[in-house]
Amino acid sequence: MSAADPAGDPHGRGAGDQRGRDGGGGADADVIAVVGATGTGKSELGLAIAERLRSAGRDAEIVNADAMQLYRGMDIGTAKLGVEERRGIPHHQLDVLDVTDEASVAAYQAAARADVERIRTRGGVAVLVGGSGLYVSAVLFDLAFPGTDPELRARLEREHDELGPGVLVERLRALDPSAAATIDARNPRRLIRALEIASRSEVVTPSLPSAPRPWRPARILHLYRDRAELVPSLHARAARMFDEGLVDEVRALRDRGLEQGRTARAAIGYSQALEVLRGEATVADAAEATAVATRKYARRQVSWFRRYADAALVDVTGVDRAGLTAVARRIVP
Repeated sequence: MSAADPAGDPHGRGAGDQRGRDGGGGADADVIAVVGATGTGKSELGLAIAERLRSAGRDAEIVNADAMQLYRGMDIGTAKLGVEERRGIPHHQLDVLDVTDEASVAAYQAAARADVERIRTRGGVAVLVGGSGLYVSAVLFDLAFPGTDPELRARLEREHDELGPGVLVERLRALDPSAAATIDARNPRRLIRALEIASRSEVVTPSLPSAPRPWRPARILHLYRDRAELVPSLHARAARMFDEGLVDEVRALRDRGLEQGRTARAAIGYSQALEVLRGEATVADAAEATAVATRKYARRQVSWFRRYADAALVDVTGVDRAGLTAVARRIVP
């Protein structure tokens, strides 16, 4: 099996309830990170861990690390927990951006770390929950992120529109061959951002080093679900989102400027729903395209998190909601 495949063991070990090191922080860590691919139960386990900590007399609050859950109104397609589903546990970094805003990992890093510090100052534990690899890493590790250069970005956007991506890829190859080798030239936002960074020699390209330095001690839990179970669940999840009104949600967000938002409009499920609204796809086609895109994204997530050498692998194959509560009891005795 490929190491980047949800069917493979991300850490090269056999599956088990909890294996590997405990993430460096142990049971008394001030930060517990619950990471993994889409559809592995991160939100539920994060809640269960927070409840266990509170029942043991230690406050706990959740810090979101899903880039698309930062957006107000993007609820169905991101599987965002509603207020009533949060069971009284405070959540941070949810609904902090409008769909016309561009998400910035640098801004997120500052805001999320400030949340962690406030939680720690109150004597609590920050439970970091999410599957956006770079956003998770921005909190956990000592990574530097360059700011933006509006004038340079505007010029690159014009050149992309006028000359196409090929010219920008060749320029990126000359400035940063490693970035050019991994960039998706079909994603204008990422291509332009990579070239913006590479054009500024005084900054560091944001990526995960082979041995990243931790920002502070943290316990990292990497959730894993076998591919035979995960893939069908992702397809069912995509169909359910459209059944629950994703197209209507996107219609309302389009009235609020979704199509002008560079980050939000590209979100999985949302770009497909926009195609339905434009008459370019049926709901069935959009649901299937969303499932395929989600499956590919899950592979990338596994590939990213397998590099977390100090993460404990938590096999949740066959584990339901009650089972996740039992997992939380083992994590927080």
